[in-house]
Amino acid sequence: MASLDFEQERRHFLAYYDNNRQLFEEAKNACISIIATLLRQSQIGEVTKIEGRIKNKDECIKKFHRKYQSKLEAEEQPYRIQDYISDLIGIRIICLYEDQIAQVSDVLQQHFRIIDVTDKISAVESTEDSFGYKGLHMDLALSDDLSVQEKYQPFAELPIEVQIRSLIQDAWSVLDHKIKYKKSIPNDLRRRINVLSALFELADREFKEIRNATAELLEKATVEPVDDVDEATTEAVSSSGKLVNAFSFLRVAGHFFRDFEFEDYKVDGFVQDILKLNRCFEKADLNQSLVENLKTVREYQAEFLAADPERNFSPYTAIRHCLYLHDPISFQRIISRTAREHFERWLNAEEEFD
Repeated sequence: MASLDFEQERRHFLAYYDNNRQLFEEAKNACISIIATLLRQSQIGEVTKIEGRIKNKDECIKKFHRKYQSKLEAEEQPYRIQDYISDLIGIRIICLYEDQIAQVSDVLQQHFRIIDVTDKISAVESTEDSFGYKGLHMDLALSDDLSVQEKYQPFAELPIEVQIRSLIQDAWSVLDHKIKYKKSIPNDLRRRINVLSALFELADREFKEIRNATAELLEKATVEPVDDVDEATTEAVSSSGKLVNAFSFLRVAGHFFRDFEFEDYKVDGFVQDILKLNRCFEKADLNQSLVENLKTVREYQAEFLAADPERNFSPYTAIRHCLYLHDPISFQRIISRTAREHFERWLNAEEEFD
């Protein structure tokens, strides 16, 4: 029963905490699992981290003492400490980009019962001379649909605090918590901290803009596939005089290997391998190497795999062989010595057969 006796309520809270510690862990893990599943099923994109913690019991008591005790006792309002600790179970979601925060929030609002929302992003941005970490804090409880499930019923009424931040905001929050004596800090130091905070905010925006610009380039590379190429088309592409890059590689290679998903980091590395061997290699050269040689390479691939079906001959391998046929001097090292010798023997045998 609630009272105004702090020592009594402190003891009650410690007993409540110790008796339910395992339940708190189960609630935390269940909510992490639910949220991870919901975000995977959404169209939000990559979320870098979902993690949780149970607040230390001494920290809970300190927070109550700092934020609530004086006011409640002044108003002679009986209390139970656990009723005022909404972040006893905490979950943190780290997004790659700031604009994903609202999207994550929308998903949570559709599947959880919302108790309270604290928008630290708007709070910081609306005050010119303040500094601090940004993010969205939501106090949640399980929805009615989840609460009726037997496995969730023991902790259906427990509040869960969810913090949603971008990767940059999370980095700043770590540094922000290391800054001591914020309320008394001299103006010159306050100004320097504000500048640093602004740089983090700028980084958040720039990462988002880079993502958007990259997506636009990728869309141009994939939405407008290369048409079946004849000599006239090859000459027209060549006149552009553009070195091959990841985006033009995807456009050309994607035309010839329509059912293969080229992963971004592999494309980046592969293109750099090409340019190390021939720094003047253009997208038209890539296109020409595939137009002129892919039929031959696919014939070789068929015999290669027929001899040993367990071996691999990926589109990257096929392109390497096409590049070698296109320019054996520049691309001598694009395939290994053993693979090159095997390929040459096959080519010689084909010439003798013809």
